[in-house]
Amino acid sequence: MSNFYSNIITWWRVLLKIVCYNEVVHVYLAADHNGLDLKNVLRDWLASEGYEVSDLGPDQLKKTDDYPDFAIKLAQAIAKDPIDRFGIGVCGSGVGMAIVADKVKGVRAGLIHDPAIAKAARRDDDINVLALGAQYISEEKAKQVVEAWLTTEFSGEERHLRRIGKIKKYENEQRC
Repeated sequence: MSNFYSNIITWWRVLLKIVCYNEVVHVYLAADHNGLDLKNVLRDWLASEGYEVSDLGPDQLKKTDDYPDFAIKLAQAIAKDPIDRFGIGVCGSGVGMAIVADKVKGVRAGLIHDPAIAKAARRDDDINVLALGAQYISEEKAKQVVEAWLTTEFSGEERHLRRIGKIKKYENEQRC
């Protein structure tokens, strides 16, 4: 079976789960010391909006909480089921979370601070990890970005599937 048809079947499966079984979207959150407060705001807000939320830490402020430790945990959780899980990583700039998350096979992370770009990244690139920079985005704007990202479906267009397929092929060829 070609990669194209395999991807279509996968997306139909996801669509059926959402429409027929009314399954709740599962969102994983993680932060470093700079992103802790924004992560907690987003965690509480997402839970109040009906999302299933898993907080991967930290639980309290420690200046020694470094983004690689939490970004790896987040990305590994998403990589276990990259179709049905979404991850949000928050650090000072968002750059560190995005860099580290993208090192994990199956994860496509993007640093985004604009709702329109969040929609495009989900629709066209099917990103499954959203990185946010707590020092560069307000709580309200962060909520707008997250909402735009979570409520946008991947288009499944052939050109986007082809491009993602190339990324997957490259990941599979690497021996890291």
